[in-house]
Amino acid sequence: MQAGSLIYEGKAKQVYATSDPDIVRMTYKDDATAFDGAKKGTINNKGRINNRIACMLFEMLGKKGIPTHLVEKPDDRNVLVRKLEMLPVEVVVRNVVAGSLAKRLGKEEGMELPSPILELYYKNDDLHDPMINDYHALVMGWVTRDQLNTITARALTINSVLQEFFAKIGIILVDFKLEFGLFQGQVLLGDEISPDTCRLWDQQSLEKLDKDRFRRDLGKEEEAYQEVVRRIEQALA
Repeated sequence: MQAGSLIYEGKAKQVYATSDPDIVRMTYKDDATAFDGAKKGTINNKGRINNRIACMLFEMLGKKGIPTHLVEKPDDRNVLVRKLEMLPVEVVVRNVVAGSLAKRLGKEEGMELPSPILELYYKNDDLHDPMINDYHALVMGWVTRDQLNTITARALTINSVLQEFFAKIGIILVDFKLEFGLFQGQVLLGDEISPDTCRLWDQQSLEKLDKDRFRRDLGKEEEAYQEVVRRIEQALA
């Protein structure tokens, strides 16, 4: 499919128009950022690895009845997806206390939660993606009640599917971020699911297999990402 002009460039991806107005091409970058862009760097092969992981997980979720933006992966670094009108409300699902939740509530990192916690964030870089609640999202008109019900219900379903899958490959799904958008009026899962957007810990060692290795200067980021893709590919082979 013929590539067009650059539509948008974010911290981890570039989005290009294509010859089909309903489809865009996402190009994954190796750039790594943390703390609202205050920390910047590069993780070798991150773009290729995240593209591979996201496509495999989206394909799996699609088979479980979760509609996504995925169309096809033409090569290692690019993916064709449906062009979404993104909803400016991100959903974070938490299964284990970690990161900002530990800091906000004064809880020890690693405490398993008896049930998932859903958090909503207003997607706005200038405001540093502030946490919001249902009332903010609805009163400000960022989503409708039906859309909010859909994305929260799907977030819990996705969590259930991914928790079970990752457990089978020896990984704890600590928490993760989801983004949704509209395509011809239908709510679809968009963006990506990868070690950039999830916290993933090894079940036995509790070794971090995600972007926290970059955030916390732990090193061996590429090796961690490679381990995640290796386990996923082995499970889905």
